[in-house]
Amino acid sequence: MPVFTAEQLREIGTKIFLAAGASREEAEWVSNLLVKANLVGHDSHGIIRVIQYVKAIQRGDINTNAKLEIVKETPSSALVDGNWGFGQVIAKKAMEIAVNKGRKSTVGTVCACNVYHVGRLADYTMMAAENDMIGVAMANSLRSVAAYGGVERLLSTGPLSYAFPCGGEFPFVLDIATSVVAEGKVRVALHKGEKLPEGCIIDKNGNTSTNPADYYDGGALLPLGGDSFGHKGFGIGLAVEVLSGILSMSGQSYLPNKKGNGLFFQAINIESFLPIDEFKRQVDTLVERTKSCKVRPGFSEILIPGEIEWRTERERLSKGIYLPDRTWEEIQAIASSYGLNLNTIINMG
Repeated sequence: MPVFTAEQLREIGTKIFLAAGASREEAEWVSNLLVKANLVGHDSHGIIRVIQYVKAIQRGDINTNAKLEIVKETPSSALVDGNWGFGQVIAKKAMEIAVNKGRKSTVGTVCACNVYHVGRLADYTMMAAENDMIGVAMANSLRSVAAYGGVERLLSTGPLSYAFPCGGEFPFVLDIATSVVAEGKVRVALHKGEKLPEGCIIDKNGNTSTNPADYYDGGALLPLGGDSFGHKGFGIGLAVEVLSGILSMSGQSYLPNKKGNGLFFQAINIESFLPIDEFKRQVDTLVERTKSCKVRPGFSEILIPGEIEWRTERERLSKGIYLPDRTWEEIQAIASSYGLNLNTIINMG
């Protein structure tokens, strides 16, 4: 597998998106967030998505240079239409609106429709946390997850994220799917030629499988908790569907014409409840107390949400980012279709 620096991958993504018709602002922002996903260890939402996004531009599913439109607005809320722009660009603007409203009204809530794939929700909840607010984000998308006990795809992976301001060395941010794994993890396993862990997917007949190809042959992801406790993930997934699908007017995941992401974003102004320094102090105390817990046999330490990503980013900034051969070959093929020679960027030697 070839290895790249973060800067090389950002430049690769930017040049390909520019060639596909994106503005420089769009190309650089989207590439930056894709590479950020690689850096923190979430390769499923990383530079691999360049392949998907360029094909979406070519099909007309992504409108480059799209403008966000406010459909409905109150002092504390907004419903926005992304007009099928890059998801990362629209989501950034949506959270900026939520933060600005939260400053004035304690809680700013923004729902968005007609938005293409936004990537990692943590990127947007961290925007709120960096403004000394609590960030909340949920999204729905195309159906990929079976109902608990069901065979067919019904819900999306229903990701949700929370981010909290703190004073520690790593961010306190949760970003999880309400399925056992995200679809992108299945895609990465397929590209690497690897098996999935038990209990992640079922095949088209409802039998559990470890072969990622079975998912793309009519299979489905299992809700968080798997066969034994999947009712919990299924219930949370339904709640995410209501908030990000119905409330946003973006359409429910099971609909045959469903496209893109529906978004539910919130920014909560902590200063409306207590001083921000006191909030951070108590969060830091909670983190320290949690990490000091006695560890069970088979575990080496307690990890806080966001901590492993912080460690992975430091490591990959030092050692580089590896891409599966298949992913790199497909990226090269797309670049070549636009007359781009990526060797001039990366010096593969």
